Amino acid sequence: MIAKIQNFEIDLLKPIDISISLSNTDANPIAWYIEKPTIEPVKFGNWIGKVSEGSSTNFNNIFFNPHGHGTHTECLGHITREFFSINQCLKQFFFLAELISIEPQSLGEDLVITKESISNALDVTFKLGITREALIIRTLPNSESKKHKNYSKTNPPYLLEEAATFIRDSGIKHLLIDLPSVDREEDEGRLLAHKAFWNVKDINNLNEDARLDCTITEMIFVDDNIRDGSYLLNLQMAPFENDASPSKPVLFKIEDY
Repeated sequence: MIAKIQNFEIDLLKPIDISISLSNTDANPIAWYIEKPTIEPVKFGNWIGKVSEGSSTNFNNIFFNPHGHGTHTECLGHITREFFSINQCLKQFFFLAELISIEPQSLGEDLVITKESISNALDVTFKLGITREALIIRTLPNSESKKHKNYSKTNPPYLLEEAATFIRDSGIKHLLIDLPSVDREEDEGRLLAHKAFWNVKDINNLNEDARLDCTITEMIFVDDNIRDGSYLLNLQMAPFENDASPSKPVLFKIEDY
């Protein structure tokens, strides 16, 4: 099935899934000091919601945290006193996106993504005369362990505030990254990159030019066989009325690229 976007052909029968699935095993990625997800059958007295236990159906409860248990998409409600739901903030689901690969740089004891590294990577990949609404960042080295890692207390790489500001000022509305957060794991609650990207100046009294329709997606995984460049992004998510939801970003190759 071929679709045309701005005169470029997209084969919708060749999706590229860059999400990490959620499971109740030790293979599930974890962040923010929590335990792995729980997936277990409902129990009512002697009744167990499991076909192998004699039930007519499998009927599981699932307990998980979208921020700490895998690929998720969040809105600015993640950092504001006022409640905002990702299900209300994200109303469009297809975007032209650019995938770039960046090796974080050392800064003291940290590894960081700088404005210059993003700008340089975009200079290399921008080849089509189209406006990108989404940016996908794959960090290097790109180990398969990202799909199973316990990130808690490991001080993963993160975006500097200047980098998040640059992304915002470049017109990018949807940022996707293969890290548990765009901010430092322990930063005393400053959340500089989140605030810069969403243009949130006061979490208690939201400014009028804050970016309500923009999203951050964290804990993706982009396989090495997916080359840098332009894609059509389908940003799928579950319709939770919450600041964040588990999500399934899917890429489609632009055939003429």
